[in-house]
Amino acid sequence: MAYKDNYATGDTIDATTFNELIKSAVYSFANLSTLQSSISAPIDGQIGFAQDTESYYRYDADSTSWVGLLGGADITAVTITTGANSGLSGGATATSGAFTSTLLIDANNLATATAGATDYLIIEDVTDGTTKKALISDIVSLGDITAVNTASNSGLAGGGTGGDLSITIDPSNLADGSGVTLDSSNDLFIMEDATDGTVYKVSAQKILDAGGFADIGLIIALG
Repeated sequence: MAYKDNYATGDTIDATTFNELIKSAVYSFANLSTLQSSISAPIDGQIGFAQDTESYYRYDADSTSWVGLLGGADITAVTITTGANSGLSGGATATSGAFTSTLLIDANNLATATAGATDYLIIEDVTDGTTKKALISDIVSLGDITAVNTASNSGLAGGGTGGDLSITIDPSNLADGSGVTLDSSNDLFIMEDATDGTVYKVSAQKILDAGGFADIGLIIALG
């Protein structure tokens, strides 16, 4: 049909145009069955209304049938829930109007597991703000510590290049001080207080003032 919206009084309409105008109107019927029987020669895209279901229907020439104008949608309510171990909290239910729901990441709503190098963590990429997954092994590999060493004459032992590392005090890894002249005012000792295990640094003079080395749990010369 050639579209025309400026008819004037006295203009004539031919039968073809009139019929097309009739079929372009939206008619209301008691139900879909009445709609189907009343419009005997529908055209593709023609619209009708069924009063019993408050629904609009569109005639589809390809299937030669009246179909729901909105595709036959039958959703009557929306509910968002957060399942157990989903890592989320929140949700809402609505049956009409504009629906909104807030979901939050909730670590308390997650199962526990022993992490492995091939497991994933959720990260935010600071370059573009997007959320991504990353292997734990990739994150661990970002560190630059390759070894823990105990230097010569450090008084320490242990360390290594991998695994769980331990460091202990080792007096044998100290320079020989047998030829050193003791400066009682300035030379220091490491002392463990036998009463509570606390470690202190003390001057040689303080030890001498206390009556020598009696009652001292462990003393290591600092030099």
